[in-house]
Amino acid sequence: MRAPRIALIHALAHSIAPVNAELDQSWPECVRMNLLDDSLSADLARSAAGLDDRITGRFMALAAYAIGTGARGILFTCSAFGSCIDAVAARWPGIPVLKPSEAMIGDAVRAAAGEGRRGRIGLVATFAPTLESMPAEFPAGVDVIPVLAEGALAALDAGDTSTHDRLAADAARRAQAMGCHVIALAQFSLARAASAVACAVPLPVLTTPASAVRLLRSRLYQGE
Repeated sequence: MRAPRIALIHALAHSIAPVNAELDQSWPECVRMNLLDDSLSADLARSAAGLDDRITGRFMALAAYAIGTGARGILFTCSAFGSCIDAVAARWPGIPVLKPSEAMIGDAVRAAAGEGRRGRIGLVATFAPTLESMPAEFPAGVDVIPVLAEGALAALDAGDTSTHDRLAADAARRAQAMGCHVIALAQFSLARAASAVACAVPLPVLTTPASAVRLLRSRLYQGE
């Protein structure tokens, strides 16, 4: 079976390394391409209009380019752009188009419901717009607690990875104190902090790259 070509589309440079590391480990034979528009997150943060037609059009253009190169699946790694990704999936229904968090959301819901309980999920992010858009992606009735690791993204931007990881772990501790049963790290860039978070809290810790790569691979091979 020929290895499929997949496109990884990023809005943050910090997302590139975590998902490629996951692919190196769990799906090394796939042919990958990385597309980065690192102005998207900054433009969204400055925009009063939010996810408007202009930003959606940029996502459509990136997807069209990737598909034109022969990509058979697309994984977006930018967690604050859910409606834009929905538009891409609707435009190209014949190929798998994954939101960065949809696989992890499914894994988190199943983990939180373990032992017959109605569990609470701590959704940790370093980018505030992610916590505005992502909770709506969870199924109705799921108890999601958004927790911002304030200052962590700025630390990562400055190359201070230890502070980034410490602040992520602190956010996870706050989620645990609020009764959460699972920690879901909402952004690809947070995957690097998974070990620090797991040491900080005695809870399952889920990352977007691990869940997303697993689901994309499954969907592509189902279509063979």
